[in-house]
Amino acid sequence: MNHSRRAFLRRSVAVSIAAGLSPIIWRQAFATSAILGESPYGQLQGPDRYGIRLPAGFDSRLIGMTGELVAGTDYAWHGWPDGGATFANPDGQGGWTYVSNSELNGTRGGASAVRFFADGRIDDAYRILGGTKYNCAGGSTPWGTWLSCEEHRAGLVWECNPFAPGQGVARPAMGKFAHEAAVVDPATGWVYMTEDTGDSRIYRFRPAVRNDLSAGTLEAMSVDAQGFATWVEVSPTKPYRGKDTTAFDRGEGAWFADGHFYFCTTTDNRVWSLDISSGLLEVIYDAAALGPDAPLRDPDNVTVHPNSGDIFVAEDDDDLQLVLLANAQGQRIAAPFLQLVGHAGSEVAGPAFSPDGSRLYFSSQRGTDGGNNGPGMTFEIRGPFR
Repeated sequence: MNHSRRAFLRRSVAVSIAAGLSPIIWRQAFATSAILGESPYGQLQGPDRYGIRLPAGFDSRLIGMTGELVAGTDYAWHGWPDGGATFANPDGQGGWTYVSNSELNGTRGGASAVRFFADGRIDDAYRILGGTKYNCAGGSTPWGTWLSCEEHRAGLVWECNPFAPGQGVARPAMGKFAHEAAVVDPATGWVYMTEDTGDSRIYRFRPAVRNDLSAGTLEAMSVDAQGFATWVEVSPTKPYRGKDTTAFDRGEGAWFADGHFYFCTTTDNRVWSLDISSGLLEVIYDAAALGPDAPLRDPDNVTVHPNSGDIFVAEDDDDLQLVLLANAQGQRIAAPFLQLVGHAGSEVAGPAFSPDGSRLYFSSQRGTDGGNNGPGMTFEIRGPFR
């Protein structure tokens, strides 16, 4: 969007708020910067043996299926795989570990990990968190831990070691609410979090001691008429609903990259970007602005390619695509990167790249059987990522 149009929209927002309109109105006034266009990877091909449509030159590998042993290990993969991330293994041998949450209810949730050798062969698989429920998304930390988030009203963030079997540690100072994602600004160690409810807030946690999440200050975001964010200190004991903060329509997946906090709101089909240095919050994708041909609806988990800076956003409904928001000649192009066929009733979850950007991991949460009882399937995608 050109600067004159953005300035006009912000003036319009200021007038609307001055007139006493609801907080929802100012969000509708921000226009998207994404446009429809051709993917730099080309058109999707027909579905492969797993029902995955990919661009030419890419292929898939099944890494894990619910209830079945991960190849070469004695560990059975968990159900309902959801948010994920990768970590460079600390042994200096060039391998990496992919972590995946389990969104099952009761005490069947938690998180698991698959460790890879440098050549991509599977080394091991194991449980890193158990006895929790609705572990939806989360995020990695710069100090090498996984933050697994419980998505229910009394949900907590659990900090887990991805490199060995074990049990995570609850971090109640980070708030008790329907946590979705938690991502860390490596410059400060502050954690930015989303909440998956219809009147959710965006939260920030500032640890009292850097890299120690046991104590600190929890805050909720307030956005002014010009789109700039400030923060209000809140209690960690329950969800915050004060009118001095801004409501969002189901905050879901999030990622931190290059000084920006990216997050999705599912109900209004938007992807947002908070510039940490300036505090400016902008919509970078809006399905309503793109019309009926908009490729991304029901946006959920999000990741950023470490080399290109391209954003990949998973759908948790609609037509089950992983949609690319690509940087192309100064514009942001929205186009499908992959699509699941024959996975009705599932959702695309947990996208994350290997540390070198050469492999993409994601899950079909309930696989090809459909409904709530289908076995989750976790995949690796290889090909010429730019």
